[in-house]
Amino acid sequence: MWFVLALLSSIFAALTSILAKVGIDGVNSNLATAIRTAVVLLMAWGMVFLTNAQTGLGDISRKSWMFLILSGLATGASWICYYKALQIGEASKVVPVDKLSVVITLVLAFLILHEQVTTKSVVGCILIGVGTLLMVL
Repeated sequence: MWFVLALLSSIFAALTSILAKVGIDGVNSNLATAIRTAVVLLMAWGMVFLTNAQTGLGDISRKSWMFLILSGLATGASWICYYKALQIGEASKVVPVDKLSVVITLVLAFLILHEQVTTKSVVGCILIGVGTLLMVL
């Protein structure tokens, strides 16, 4: 099931990029990011209440709160940079560079989370990096 959800995520992310590139025309990138964020916020809280997940709010530890807040700040910074890059650059070049986050995530997962480094993951990282360079040059 995780693969299906991850694949759907990639499809929605691709749609996000194309829809954002069209929608950001003539709009301040920070304003566009705020509008997108408001929609995501409403959608996320809607899912919380739809699934009755709000009952677990009081069970969240301080550590989890801290890391979720830091993750939110990182997401916000990412979206602000992404929308500005998308506004001034070509989607076909901005998106591949943005997807270098896959390589960076794998490296951080190895260093911080101590996930297993495999030949397959190293080769995959190299191929993604080389592929990105080929797409943007």
